[in-house]
Amino acid sequence: MALEKIKLNIKGMTCDHCAATIGKKVAALDGVASQAINYPENSGEIQFNPDKISEQEIVDSINSIGSYRVAGKLKSSDSPAKPLDLIIIGGGSAAFAAAIRAAELEKSVLMINDGLPIGGTCVNVGCVPSKTLIRAAEQLYDANHPRFSGITVGAGGLDFKTLIRQKNQLVDDLRTSKYIDVLKDNPYVSIRQAHATLVDRNTVRAGDQTFTADHILMATGSTTYAPDIPWLAETDYLTNETLYQLDELPEHLIVLGGRYIALENAQMFARLGSKVTVLQRSLRILPDEMPDVTETLKELLEAEGIAIKTGVQFKSIRSKPNGIEIKAVVKDNEETISGSHLFVATGRKGNTVEMGIENIGVERYGKDFIRANEFLQTSVANIYAAGDVTGDHLFVYAAAYEGALAVDNMFGEKPVAKDYSVFPWVIFTDPQVAGVGMDENQAYQNQIDYEVSTVQLKDVPRSLAARNTRGFIKLLRNKADNKLIGARILASEGSELLMEISLAIRFGITVTELKKMFHPYLTLSEGVKIAAIAFDKDVKKLSCCAV
Repeated sequence: MALEKIKLNIKGMTCDHCAATIGKKVAALDGVASQAINYPENSGEIQFNPDKISEQEIVDSINSIGSYRVAGKLKSSDSPAKPLDLIIIGGGSAAFAAAIRAAELEKSVLMINDGLPIGGTCVNVGCVPSKTLIRAAEQLYDANHPRFSGITVGAGGLDFKTLIRQKNQLVDDLRTSKYIDVLKDNPYVSIRQAHATLVDRNTVRAGDQTFTADHILMATGSTTYAPDIPWLAETDYLTNETLYQLDELPEHLIVLGGRYIALENAQMFARLGSKVTVLQRSLRILPDEMPDVTETLKELLEAEGIAIKTGVQFKSIRSKPNGIEIKAVVKDNEETISGSHLFVATGRKGNTVEMGIENIGVERYGKDFIRANEFLQTSVANIYAAGDVTGDHLFVYAAAYEGALAVDNMFGEKPVAKDYSVFPWVIFTDPQVAGVGMDENQAYQNQIDYEVSTVQLKDVPRSLAARNTRGFIKLLRNKADNKLIGARILASEGSELLMEISLAIRFGITVTELKKMFHPYLTLSEGVKIAAIAFDKDVKKLSCCAV
């Protein structure tokens, strides 16, 4: 009996591994002579002996594997996908936001991901693992440092391995529910796991296959930038991609860097029980922020036992049998600093190397970042860039915003410029550093006649009741129109105050109107009202429920 051939439209595949899984199952069926399962095309072409196996038995076998389903038969010339409208290189937040938006516009999309698993930095090695471990460390620290009289510290301890396993489970769950499951049944989007190389302005090579599209989006993210310090490259140092995979708590963690990634992790590991030393080349931690923020935070971190050295000039960093040895000059004094582990958090660089972009005229700048205009368009008109790879606003929610905006600008009638004029941000130390809009330096540079109101948390009833008065709330207003132009907050859970202030800035709500709003007593948000009142009154002369 002659062999017959059938081509099936298979739904539910999210990567080449899915195709391999189906192929292995089908190939094992008695009577199947050959199979070719194609993930990007959502198809499977199978040769079989009808005397041994029927078409329906092949379909039933595929349907029995996980969530894969045969949607119907195809003719050999059929393809379940339209010619590609968009190829997205990357698999993180910018890429997914772009894919979702393009699918809403009924555009055919191929996402090509390499390096980190689907979900990119945030869910795998960034926001999610760091923030859940930060909260765990905070809970352990607070349990051992009660602020109230009459509370006795118990024998609370730490099982670091169990904590890491719990973190891993959360990462796996969110990667599946918020990324893989979101697109796996979307008929407009296919995902391929491969290294992507641009061949020309419309063509991308992924593994051993080549794809073309009208538009290409570079959403490849960023990775740790390691400074040029003698012997550092030969050192077995940690980055955010490896730090959260440790199964033993470091005895002495040395942190290179003094910005948000460095400080968040320094405090987290200190609270979990590591000795921590922070080494910062600038004269201040968070050098882009005003001294009242940075110096207050530095004092609070040092009070928890974290050693912070600024103005550090590195001479060499070497691995030693028992850990790491750093030779440096710290404020004109030569020092040798030794530790068990080294964590490098000295900035980011774009993931653009060996991708062919330099061969087709895509312009780069700085630390391998792609230069994009206000519409997220690169120097090649049909190629766009979004997220960390642009080197601008390296936050996951900014990446998602840019991914969707890039798609709107590709396929829309009139491009829209990105707008970061009111952009809230948070550093998840404890107390948190939170900001939106301008600080004093930026207001001065923009020639705004501004005024500052700063309220210490010891004058906020909620903070007094919680016995946690570390920090302050600072508002800036334009004297000309009495409208807020910025805020900086140093407070435990201070980030929760940002959106009220952000909306006030966005919609031009005056300080007078803000003061009239009801703010429930003994909430931290009442501190915003007190700070608004403090533009014109002495808060020490106000009663409770200030008006």
